Amino acid sequence: MIRVTLLGTGGSAGVPMIGGPDGRGDWGVCDRDEPMNRRSRSAIHLQGRAGALLVDTGPDLRGQLLDNAISQVDAILYTHSHADHITGLDDVRILNRIAGKPLPAFGAAETLIDLETRFPYAFRPYKPPGFYRPVLVPHPIEFGQTIDIAGIPLRLFEQDHGYMRSLGLRIGGFAYSTDVVRLDEAAFAALAGIDTWVVGGFQRGPHHTHAPLKTVLTWVERLKPRRTILTHMGVDMDWGWMLANLPDGIEPGYDGMVLDLPG
Repeated sequence: MIRVTLLGTGGSAGVPMIGGPDGRGDWGVCDRDEPMNRRSRSAIHLQGRAGALLVDTGPDLRGQLLDNAISQVDAILYTHSHADHITGLDDVRILNRIAGKPLPAFGAAETLIDLETRFPYAFRPYKPPGFYRPVLVPHPIEFGQTIDIAGIPLRLFEQDHGYMRSLGLRIGGFAYSTDVVRLDEAAFAALAGIDTWVVGGFQRGPHHTHAPLKTVLTWVERLKPRRTILTHMGVDMDWGWMLANLPDGIEPGYDGMVLDLPG
């Protein structure tokens, strides 16, 4: 079995965003009294029999791991290098201490170059003893590659995120597609036959880097997964509205949601 934990299901600014009329948050159309509308930045954790994989290290990483009682991470996979997916990287030093070693960091070559540019100290060779800084060992991957990371078999595919590419991943009948505005035929081929799909649903209207909800629904109609779970949701995506209006088989995710996959 592989356990997938949705550490965060919010957009780049989280829900609520900083601001609001009273300074306690801009909730957009989301009901501030509904706890499920409070969302941290998107990331997931995969726990398999042989190891654990963290997908992205956003700015809410410390709280996410504590809230979900997660301390084991054997490797990190980066979907892309936008700030909401990488700027919790400094907290990796504690994960280094727990693991007792540098951690491998997987991602597309351009993603790892961005990371090394922004966090050069994290990629310097490890000099024991101790970890006073995060220590990552880069492992470039190719889109379309099938790879085993921390004992978890992954099929990786390319997604269009507007101004850059993002990485989608598939494990058996499960797939994760955060931060995507368009999917090409190669991506649809990689997703064919999925059972459960966690996919970005940032807002209802058009956006230059995220597919609107209407487009996501057309993808679901084409792929026909048994279960679709929305993630990376912004302040336009109210929990109650989604429960009342999403088609059968499509549901909003929430921070701390757990999915158990066979295998």
